[in-house]
Amino acid sequence: MLRAMLALTLSLCAAAAQAAPQVRVVGLFPNAAVVNIDGQRKFIRVGETGPQGVQLVSADSHKAVLRVDGVESSYELSREYNAAGYSAPRPAPELGIARGAGGHYWVSGAINGQTAQFLIDTGATTVAMNEEQARRLGIDYRVAGKPMVASTASGTVKGWRINLNSVKLGGIEVLGVEASVLEGEFPTEILLGMSFLNRVGWREDQDIMHIQSKQ
Repeated sequence: MLRAMLALTLSLCAAAAQAAPQVRVVGLFPNAAVVNIDGQRKFIRVGETGPQGVQLVSADSHKAVLRVDGVESSYELSREYNAAGYSAPRPAPELGIARGAGGHYWVSGAINGQTAQFLIDTGATTVAMNEEQARRLGIDYRVAGKPMVASTASGTVKGWRINLNSVKLGGIEVLGVEASVLEGEFPTEILLGMSFLNRVGWREDQDIMHIQSKQ
């Protein structure tokens, strides 16, 4: 009788572990996260419950705390877990960016190891910045750059074509990225253009831009 009860208990535990949802955090924001639950992607805010009863307890730019089957656990970006404690192989780094004010995508990152704030612009050919931004980042564009002329909404302006050592967003880093430094105050924000985006995988889905490393 004891053996039968023990076998039944082990069988139920195994079934519960097998049925546990597989959870992967693919986007992190203040008080919100994009969570992949058994292959279903969902944007969840703190306090909300997603598929399979998974609830977001807290979230910031570094991690999310999820309640799965009544157990709270911390999840880093793009790491897959299940309630049995299994960690799947880490996929290529991926970043989810929520659409912000004015319908634009803003994201923090780094250029040549220096902190930078980007406005994602799929209409820009290269990463583009003004002279003041380049000086703040320590870029000697007048020496290292090649003179050019760029067309803007205000007309043509002088500029310099340069090559950035690296552009990094979260865990995604691209080396040797073409960029432009424009004379004057335009653009007012550093534009993350196609010279970077063509080197990564990206797509828009339900007001979230997903960027994934190809390297």
